[in-house]
Amino acid sequence: MKLNSKKLRKIPLDKALRISKKIKKRDIYIVLEDVLDTYNVGGFFRLADAISAKKIYLCGLTNTPPDSKIKKASVGTYKFIPWEHKETTKDAIIDLRRTKNMQVVAIEQCKKSIDYREFKYREPIAFVLGNETYGLSKKTQKLVDAILEVPMYGINKSLNVMVAAGVVIYQIIAQK
Repeated sequence: MKLNSKKLRKIPLDKALRISKKIKKRDIYIVLEDVLDTYNVGGFFRLADAISAKKIYLCGLTNTPPDSKIKKASVGTYKFIPWEHKETTKDAIIDLRRTKNMQVVAIEQCKKSIDYREFKYREPIAFVLGNETYGLSKKTQKLVDAILEVPMYGINKSLNVMVAAGVVIYQIIAQK
């Protein structure tokens, strides 16, 4: 079943939840730390739906549905993706580590980051992304198994957090 944006926006939450339970989910999780732009958060719900992710963790200052901008930007996909708010990203990572062989990777630019194309992905995997201006906290960077970055060839230092996530997360699908 594929629904267009008009149908996604209008589908009642209870029906969306019933449909969502029938969709096979991949062992992919998205963790957002203090992502403040609600349109980015909505975009992450669309990305999570596109890849059939199991869950999104919205941590710290990240807004949650039913925020009107998240609803709008997600085109209604927030109703199909399980999500949970955690006070801290550490709490989300602790929760994720309960899953056997969970790989937790950050998408961030720092001295320890490696080119995302050089990393060997496996599921289950969680992708951790940070604030649009400040990135991931140093505390969170210490909790992950690897830090990946998208190389930048122009004058701009970085991509939008949602765009970077899409580039890297689709890599795992291409490797399968």
